[in-house]
Parts: sequence; structure tokens; C-alpha cells
Amino acid sequence: MTAFTINGKPVDVSADPDTPLLWVIREHLKMTGTKFGCGIAQCGACTVHIDGQPARSCSTQLQSVAGKRITTIEGLANGNGLHALQTAWIAEQVPQCGYCQSGQLMTAAALLAKNPKPSRADIVAAMDGNICRCGTYSHIIKAVQRASRSMEKQASTPNKRAEAAPATTTR
Repeated sequence: MTAFTINGKPVDVSADPDTPLLWVIREHLKMTGTKFGCGIAQCGACTVHIDGQPARSCSTQLQSVAGKRITTIEGLANGNGLHALQTAWIAEQVPQCGYCQSGQLMTAAALLAKNPKPSRADIVAAMDGNICRCGTYSHIIKAVQRASRSMEKQASTPNKRAEAAPATTTR
């Protein structure tokens, strides 16, 4: 058994310790938002947060997450509604086929948790390696910028501060 926390809930998983985390999430825990894209950690579709850091779950072995906090796309939104990134994704009409979106969102969320006011260059650098086969990169950049502004605005409103924090495992 391997014990860890996923989206705030403790779990014990009985699987081979070498099993990729992606398959544990999808097959054992039945959370299908995290996608299989390439299987070699090159496309970013399988990105999750491990202790607040983006990680490619297709190449992360189950044994390496024992005792850690995992956040998947299902855990990105807080209890009060969508994460600012999810709202911005909709407003900027980012998804086309949608396949890469969970990985894109998780990578962007990690960026904003680390750097709440990223420059365009910061966004491009952070998102590098997350492949969008539909080519919506300009929309992704705009959505991250929009989310950053929204989160800054929420943080500056006294009664909204608690809601403005990104729903990542770094808190």
C-alpha cells in the first residue's frame, strides 16, 4: 500500500510501486481529468502538482509519491467555484479539442502560485513543453494574463482575500 493525499483527501493505493502515477490516478482512483498524451513526459497532458510543483504523472512512479500531496485538475477549483484560470480559460476560449487543457491549466496554476504577476516571457517559459496540438498558445498566454489580473484584483479586495488564493497544494 502506498499512502498519499490527493486533492485534499488521504488515500491508500494497492498497486505495484513502479506503476506510473497517471495510471493510479485514472485507473485506481477513477479520476480521468489527467490525460495520457505521450507516456514519456514530453507533452504535458498528464501534469499534476506534487507538493505544489508541476510534475508529469506519466513518468512519476507511485512509490515516489508516498506521503506527498497530489493535486489534479479535479482539485484545482476551490469550494467556492472555478479557479481564476478556469474562468479565464473559458473567457479566452482556449480549448479547441481540449485534450491538453488539464495539463496546461495545472502548469499555469503552478506558475501563478510561484509568480502571481508573470510577464509574457515568464508565461511562455513556464508553459514551454506543454504541447497543444490545436495551436492555441496565444489564447493560453492571454488566459494566464487574465487570471493573473483577476487574482490580483481579488487579493486586493479585503473580503475576497481568502477566496483569491490559488487552489494548489502549496498552501
